[in-house]
Amino acid sequence: MKHTHTRITSQVVLALATLSSLAWAAEDAPASSDAARSEKIVVTGSRIARIDKEGPTSVTVLTAKEIEQQGYKSVFDALNNLTQNTGFVQGDDYGNTFTPAANAVSLRGLGPNHTLVLLNGHRLSDYPIAYQGTVNFVNLSDIPAGLVDRVEVLNGGASAIYGSDAIAGVINIILKKRVTGLDISARTGSLQDGGGRDTKVALSGGLNADHLSVVYAFDVNRRAMLWSKDRAFMADTTLDGSDPYSTLKRVDLNKGVNYGLDAVCGAFSRTFDGSVQTIQDGEGGSYCGTGKLRPTYWTLQTQKQGVSGFTGVTYELDPDHTVFAELQLGRNVTENNTSTVSWVSSAPNKRYFLNQNTGKIEQWAKQFSPEEIGGAERWNRRWADTSLNVALGSRGRLGQSGWHYDAVYAASGYDSRARTPRFLTGLDEFFLGPKLGTTSGGVSIYAPDPKQFYTPVTTTQFDALTGQSEARNKSWNQTASLSATGELLNLPAGPLTLATVGELGQQGYVNAADPRLAQGVFYNNSKSNYVSGARTRYALGAEFNIPILSQLTGTLAGRYDRYAFADTRIGKFTSNGGLEYRPSSSLLLRANYATSFRAPDMNYTFASQVNGYYASTTDYYRCELAGQPLSKCKFANYSPGANYTQTKNKDLQPENGQSWGLGVVWAPNSKLDVSLDYWKIQINDEVTNLDAGQLLHQEAQCRNGQLSATSTQCQDIFRRIVRNPADATFQPNVITNIFVNPINAADEVTSGIDLHANYRWRTEELGRFATQVRYSRVLTHTYRQFAGDDAQDLLHAEGATDWPSRLTTTLTWSNQAWRAALAGNLYGRISNAAGKRSLPATWLFNGSAGYEISKRASVSVTVNNLFNITKRDDSAGWPFYPVGNFTPYGRQISVGGEYHFN
Repeated sequence: MKHTHTRITSQVVLALATLSSLAWAAEDAPASSDAARSEKIVVTGSRIARIDKEGPTSVTVLTAKEIEQQGYKSVFDALNNLTQNTGFVQGDDYGNTFTPAANAVSLRGLGPNHTLVLLNGHRLSDYPIAYQGTVNFVNLSDIPAGLVDRVEVLNGGASAIYGSDAIAGVINIILKKRVTGLDISARTGSLQDGGGRDTKVALSGGLNADHLSVVYAFDVNRRAMLWSKDRAFMADTTLDGSDPYSTLKRVDLNKGVNYGLDAVCGAFSRTFDGSVQTIQDGEGGSYCGTGKLRPTYWTLQTQKQGVSGFTGVTYELDPDHTVFAELQLGRNVTENNTSTVSWVSSAPNKRYFLNQNTGKIEQWAKQFSPEEIGGAERWNRRWADTSLNVALGSRGRLGQSGWHYDAVYAASGYDSRARTPRFLTGLDEFFLGPKLGTTSGGVSIYAPDPKQFYTPVTTTQFDALTGQSEARNKSWNQTASLSATGELLNLPAGPLTLATVGELGQQGYVNAADPRLAQGVFYNNSKSNYVSGARTRYALGAEFNIPILSQLTGTLAGRYDRYAFADTRIGKFTSNGGLEYRPSSSLLLRANYATSFRAPDMNYTFASQVNGYYASTTDYYRCELAGQPLSKCKFANYSPGANYTQTKNKDLQPENGQSWGLGVVWAPNSKLDVSLDYWKIQINDEVTNLDAGQLLHQEAQCRNGQLSATSTQCQDIFRRIVRNPADATFQPNVITNIFVNPINAADEVTSGIDLHANYRWRTEELGRFATQVRYSRVLTHTYRQFAGDDAQDLLHAEGATDWPSRLTTTLTWSNQAWRAALAGNLYGRISNAAGKRSLPATWLFNGSAGYEISKRASVSVTVNNLFNITKRDDSAGWPFYPVGNFTPYGRQISVGGEYHFN
């Protein structure tokens, strides 16, 4: 590991040296003209307009032009490829998750709930459904790309400016404020290996007349579903030698053996694309099976259809006062399919029954094929999401003074309706006949005719057995704010500037499951949760810009936030300070320190019960019972993992964050600028669920005598981890549920470096060139659940899925009517599916080229994943690639065009 670190560091130093030599060899030019430096701008992370874009805390800026040139298809796509986004996140292509219709990022690997997301500086409502059923986050899928001017990412804590959530950083998506004419663009693309066609049409424009300015944008997009069967290497689980999954099985649980189904499977031979056959189990029994059960008809990429629109109106009342209004509306319909259509006998009871005809305890299980149900898409889940963002305000000068004000009311709302196909009550009776009672042990009694079970169902029969449930989930966020900025007094080195802000806000959410779930309408469902919560907040803050010396400037900010919900009141004061030292016009040395906080996630506070399952689980106890080491244990890292139930905790305290930064910015001329920053972020009292992996490890110690089984700790663990009895008829000792709840953990700490470099040059013959390098390296990342625990090394641990480093490079060229760009992304080493850190770093490239037909019209072509690289991982069987870190899509080629109406 030390060797790797040294090698990477040397590469960074070499890159810096190369760029520096190029810069000094180039014709020297001033870093910026007086005209450019005279215009004050507001940069994310401060409410005070300033001349210099670089401040005490680094800010990464992505312009609309860069997003297009680098081949990104959306705002989320661009943010997902930020080098600071080192954390693993389940997105809309991850699979069977709580939020397959939404996307988020994890800056610094601290999770999607520790980054504050703003639109034009205003807060957005959370996605109504919690990420992984636990934490609240903002969905980045619904941001209209057609009118984005730039995206600014503040790389550090900023609660003293923005309040809660701004621990790992702030993402501020800034839309265009002024547009002339009308632009129409269209783009369509297909994956070279098939499936997943992506089409988008966008319209944007503006009107400027006297004191009135109007901007507007509207776009329509459609992305087709991509199935596992569209990728040959994923279409069959037996490709790596695994046993076929059963599609029809009948088990004698008294003896623990399968019935022989040799004479039955022929009736199903045409199902699952003609792949079903009789599989001998080696113990005298058999079942019907195929390798195409789970993967073939699961989706790799969700299908999306969306429309979004934005309009902004600005009216100048007089030279000193302006009023404005902004409205953004989005509608997205998402579909995916990542669950088998299956039935297990007497699932609401014990998953087995007493067969009165045979006198045996039996289990019957069936997987419905696409041919039986009328196509795999018949079992698609569907989300219809509507988002709304409104801002109304006024800004201008206070009287005849040099002070300026901003008064804004911003409201954001989200409505998500989820439709899920389900079986209706009566499914057991369809296959087993009427229920005849129960045994003294509570086992259901049936006298079934196997003929019904041994015959494929028809589409008409399947339709009669199924229905759809609909959940309605809503969230909202509204804020009224008033801020003022002006010069307090003149110091020897310049004016002391003050910005003040006052905010009053409210947010809430509702999760309303289909009430029919608790009314016996659907098979094997008995719960219909309704969860709602709301909280109010207010805040007061101040920020100073202090010219200490002609070359030294300080910033100081403080803010008090208070939250109120139910009978709980939470108040928090945060502060930050920074120094900027400019020994010369080309060199900036900077340092910053900030405290930050996050109010406890509303889902943790209000959700009385959340049921889900872990992506993977290691059952230490069963590994010990089997006498198998973890490296070879079949109960280690099994996926999908154990079920869990999360309960609420209203006594949670706010998280307390601290961030430090040291950096240098060097811009010797107009062609070159380089910055290098060290950062460190620490979260104390982090709100998180009890670690199920740690609970399972301690449970094994309680059961094997390493810890006292009668201790309070072990008794609590036994209550939390629920297993089938050791003598159970079916699945003895198997975990049936794990009960967890949110706590304030001890701490999480991470640190690293960011390197940004830009170099631009021009030649008479070949045109203009520009190259950009962005690199982030995580140096440390540790976590402790309780104060007395040893710190867990999340960076180097087996099974780590976060990237330890990321690098992006871009080379752009333009010459008269032609332009082209090549963007490369280097993803650092991660663990494979088996938990070993063995997947090497990987380069992926995007390329684009365009031609300007006239001043009004242009055409372009973009190739994503230029070299058609698919990251493979066969270490733990299907899906044969690192889900969540990479995609199996392959090369995508898109063509587009734009036309401008003056």
